Amino acid sequence: MTFDIVLCGVGGQGGLSVSVVIARAAMAVGLQVKQSEVHGMSQRGGEVLAHLRIADREIQSPTIPKGHADLILAFEPLEALRYLPWLSAERGTVVSAITPIRNIQQYPDIEAILGELRSLPRVRLVDADTLARQAGNVRSANLVLVGAAADLLPVSPESIEKEIKALFQRKGEAVVQANLKAFEYGRHSIHS
Repeated sequence: MTFDIVLCGVGGQGGLSVSVVIARAAMAVGLQVKQSEVHGMSQRGGEVLAHLRIADREIQSPTIPKGHADLILAFEPLEALRYLPWLSAERGTVVSAITPIRNIQQYPDIEAILGELRSLPRVRLVDADTLARQAGNVRSANLVLVGAAADLLPVSPESIEKEIKALFQRKGEAVVQANLKAFEYGRHSIHS
């Protein structure tokens, strides 16, 4: 078994944090993990990209070849489009936030972007910002998206919840609970 994830967004959205959560959950159940990160101009709203490879055997390379990703987890919709060449045509799914981060002057029409994403055979578009706000912390939109993809991941939701608790414990119980709630809201969003 191999499962390849491209996580993409812009700086400040917590993409690298959720990559850590998923990687730790996979390692906790005995799976092999390799990760590659590109931070770009993340401090200024620039590109943030992580390749996360999970397998039940040794992984040779931390980077995912084009056309092989099982999942694109996109924290920003234009970034989802940017990384579509990495998606596997046979089995790949895109899980993307719908709220744009207008970090460029000529940001394309959001409805055109969402329309292009909707045309994909396997896509889940999630209003992650609204769900995170409802969960109690708008900064938890990243975990809403992980929740929306939880049934696709090769680890159990309980393993992910355990790692959310461990990663955010130092920030206090209120932050842990908001992140767990955001993850749960994301899980329920795919059924509504």
